[in-house]
Amino acid sequence: QVQLVESGGGLVQAGGSLRLSCAASGRTFGNYAMGWFRQAPGKEREFVAAINWSGGSTYYGDSVKGRFTISRDNAKNTVYLQMDSLKPEDTAVYSCAADTKGSLTVRLGVADYWGQGTQVTVSS
Repeated sequence: QVQLVESGGGLVQAGGSLRLSCAASGRTFGNYAMGWFRQAPGKEREFVAAINWSGGSTYYGDSVKGRFTISRDNAKNTVYLQMDSLKPEDTAVYSCAADTKGSLTVRLGVADYWGQGTQVTVSS
């Protein structure tokens, strides 16, 4: 099992940047594909980004391509989401997800493990 704890959310002006972190417990972090999702009030959960176990493959939702970057540090059991050029429509609770079955499972939103989420608010 793995426990996921997100951090780094907050309030930022449009055009600004934030970096989210997701720290995972356990000694087998390198076996997990990781991802980020977000959910705004009244909207469905949306795929943001995913990364495979090694960090060699990354995937992004259309709405964040070119602005967000996912990365991981397996030595620190942590996955990151660098968010640049933020827009008010990026406002949401951001959650990380993990699964040993690969990045497709994560991207489909059916990962086994989820964090509680961190709030990101972008003001106009």
